[in-house]
Amino acid sequence: MADVNPYQAYLQNTVMMANHKELPALLYDGVLKFLGRAQKAIEAGEVPAAHEALIRAQEIINHLHATLDRNYEISADLAAIYEYCLRRLAEANLKKDAAIVAEVAELIKDLASTWRQAMARVGTNGAASGGS
Repeated sequence: MADVNPYQAYLQNTVMMANHKELPALLYDGVLKFLGRAQKAIEAGEVPAAHEALIRAQEIINHLHATLDRNYEISADLAAIYEYCLRRLAEANLKKDAAIVAEVAELIKDLASTWRQAMARVGTNGAASGGS
């Protein structure tokens, strides 16, 4: 029987049980976690670790992009931001450039903060309608 990492199990349950308001925030947090790992790996000269972390961040951003609810005007703006982030992370991965990773991390932090503020406002004004 394989050992189960309790922390991994907790994270998986958290994501699986998250509602439509919580999930984007959790995904943004995941992107930031992997971007932080990528920055540290680049600065330490650990190329394979940097590559892996950048790929994981890109996978999450791809998911956010693919699951946008196109029925909202803001979706086009979010799509453009996600596409920009993906292009910059591809460049960061090719060049192993921590400054580009930091630039994308700031964009994602802003998105995460905005999402949380919007969900808090919706929470105080009634039920949410919308998606990531």
